[in-house]
Amino acid sequence: MRAQFIISNADWRKCPETDLPEYAFIGRSNVGKSSLINMLTQQKGLAKTSAKPGKTLLINHFLIDDSWYIVDLPGYGYAELGKSGKEKLQQLIYGYILHRPQLTCLMLLIDCRHEPQKIDLEFMTLLGENGIPFTIVFTKLDKLSNRQWQLRFEAYKTRLLEDWEELPPMFATSAEKGTGREEVLNYIHEVNDTIKDNKQKD
Repeated sequence: MRAQFIISNADWRKCPETDLPEYAFIGRSNVGKSSLINMLTQQKGLAKTSAKPGKTLLINHFLIDDSWYIVDLPGYGYAELGKSGKEKLQQLIYGYILHRPQLTCLMLLIDCRHEPQKIDLEFMTLLGENGIPFTIVFTKLDKLSNRQWQLRFEAYKTRLLEDWEELPPMFATSAEKGTGREEVLNYIHEVNDTIKDNKQKD
């Protein structure tokens, strides 16, 4: 896989002018977004990782194999930004999610160690109400035993089914161990193939 950084910006309107599919990665601050992107691309320093939450405050585009983009979006729910900082960040995130036609699927990252959080559930509701396709990508799988994970996963599905008739695709990953890399990339390739087929039919 060939991955290259293309552009960072603070305005969705300045994103690359292209018709290539975009898979945007988002989640609460410190969910392990940059680590996951680096694991998927197998390029350690591609997305900047930091122990301090709130590092990504821009939209970052990475071109993959000249055929699709990974988009690294800022994390949400970072308390130390303050009210005006949060509003600015919200405008940036919502601007991209709601108005970027190239957005093919939003990869919503969830730390598998936590119970369903209100902020994540509300964000999913926003996506559902606006018809934004998304998948749930659980991170930090290496922090739980198999048994703990199975219990957490079932509890999460049960909670989601209170609000959703149908669950989105879900993946379990560990950037540390490389778990889930193949599954996530296979899903992206399948979606890309479907898009290609549909274009040829048109």
